[in-house]
Amino acid sequence: MSIPPQVGRYRVAHAVGSGAFATVWLAYDDELHSPVAVKVLADNWSQRADIRARFRQEARFMRQVDSDHLVRVLDIGELPDGRPYLVMTYAGGGTLADRLTEGPLPVRDALRIAADIARAVAVLHDNGVLHRDLKPSNVLFDTTPAGDRVLVADLGLAKTLAHASGFTLVAGTPGYMAPEQLVPGGRLDERADVYAIGALTHHMLTGLPPGQVAVPTPRTPAAVERVVRRALRREPGRRWPSAIAYATALEDLLATQRPGRPSWQRTRRSVAAIGTVAAALVVAGSAPVSPVPYGWTRVADSTGTISVAVPDDWARQLRVGGWNPAAVGLPDGRDPGLLVGPDLAAWPDVASAAPGVFAGVSRSLGGAAGEPALPAHDRCTREADRAITVGTLRGRVGRWTRCDGATTSFSEVTLVAPGGSFGVYVQIKQTGGADHADRILDTLQVDGSTAGQG
Repeated sequence: MSIPPQVGRYRVAHAVGSGAFATVWLAYDDELHSPVAVKVLADNWSQRADIRARFRQEARFMRQVDSDHLVRVLDIGELPDGRPYLVMTYAGGGTLADRLTEGPLPVRDALRIAADIARAVAVLHDNGVLHRDLKPSNVLFDTTPAGDRVLVADLGLAKTLAHASGFTLVAGTPGYMAPEQLVPGGRLDERADVYAIGALTHHMLTGLPPGQVAVPTPRTPAAVERVVRRALRREPGRRWPSAIAYATALEDLLATQRPGRPSWQRTRRSVAAIGTVAAALVVAGSAPVSPVPYGWTRVADSTGTISVAVPDDWARQLRVGGWNPAAVGLPDGRDPGLLVGPDLAAWPDVASAAPGVFAGVSRSLGGAAGEPALPAHDRCTREADRAITVGTLRGRVGRWTRCDGATTSFSEVTLVAPGGSFGVYVQIKQTGGADHADRILDTLQVDGSTAGQG
């Protein structure tokens, strides 16, 4: 995405990050001699009235709250081509996602950062705002003479608590989303964000995203386990009742454990038990999960039968209630399945730049029902099919490219278990020319003990 060298009075330097909906640029306010971050809505989304409205809503939310641990919006405007932009606090210390590439954080650092996140989110809640998308890339660090300052960013999915009972679309980042966020129309409150902060704490302590089981290592103090476990409870009523309550519990741990105590010095890697709890919520009952590439998120259907990893930018919306194999010409029924992408409403439209993955188990695929009737993608160019093996599953990949003359492509994948006890159908829609199909399929996991049940 390009941007003029000057936006208002702000001199643009270079891009510092990008996502599915926007790119963030480092710029300089020469009048006040300070760096700023300019967030510009992506061109393909700038014509969508609902996305533009959400972009402005993010600015309003950021202006109405006041905390040293929340990114502030300083200005708003439009580029000459009509793309809206926000001018925000610039945090030069990178993101929590950057720091987690090196593995777990020291226990005290993890608890301090988690407490600061919880304090920031508590201010949002006090102002009637639910964040809904807390994840490592939305936690920034501002380097100051007094040390790093934690800043919570990206209120693009935030909603008012007053309307928390009216959410009809699953939104958030799988793995960090509370279980109730997976239920369209389910009532959400502050405890959904408490779960997400608990998931972030888990990631900092174990070095692994939620949904992956940590390798057993020296354990953190039992008191830390208890506090984080409570934040990750499936039932909202069993969690900490508020972000401020969780922050207080974390700060109490920091106050009662001196840095020099052996229990803190020995325990840099952390809590297999917490990892197991989070994994049970996301991929319950599945076989041990494959490694997930950095910057990707694993998602699973509501039964835990099938899971797959996708790039973080794709993992914004999720449907997990299963599918009917009759959609591809197989016998009518209801089997486990999931659909994940940044915009599931736009995903079916070939002309849209909305990538995504559908993955579904079928008890009839590979059996007597015969071959599925896969989509033909008439507006695309057909490439040669190829054979593929994923674990014990074998099948083929059909690929369609240059859809409508653009960079959109589709991969249609059918896989069959040994003996034909069940099959898997995967559809991968991609944009931008890159082909992630093999990396996505490498992460595919299916629990055969449930997939083949009649």
